[in-house]
Amino acid sequence: MVMTRALITAAALVLGQTVVVAGAADFRSAADAAVILYDAPSVKARKLYIVNRGYPLEVVVQVEGWLKVRDAAGTLSWVEAKALDNARSVLLKAAATVRQKPADDAPVAFEAQRDLLLEMVEGANAGWLHVRHRDGTAGYVRAVDVWGG
Repeated sequence: MVMTRALITAAALVLGQTVVVAGAADFRSAADAAVILYDAPSVKARKLYIVNRGYPLEVVVQVEGWLKVRDAAGTLSWVEAKALDNARSVLLKAAATVRQKPADDAPVAFEAQRDLLLEMVEGANAGWLHVRHRDGTAGYVRAVDVWGG
């Protein structure tokens, strides 16, 4: 990973571009209804796929207006920086019980299916995330059960 970062930084410096390599996990969400992910940092590059509004992506590298991102499947691609926003969403990796409080024995707020997209209200607190369903129902889910937290 360190070697990859060094090579990306060196290549960018040769090309006269500014590069920022993300340290700790930096997640952002797709801002538009359809955000295109590319195989290189250019709108002329090959289009790989589209993600919907709210889909969480992990930022790996920033290069002048472009972000190299990782999706929930681990695939790396490029996206225009303006296509993402700082609003945080999480994607359930498997079916999960969302609780009314951050505890295994707390009452159930709702049951959620795999790949459900939830808005993150508050970050990790003792291994739990405060989330909200699009219908307004809120609760707590284990951080290990989601992608993007």
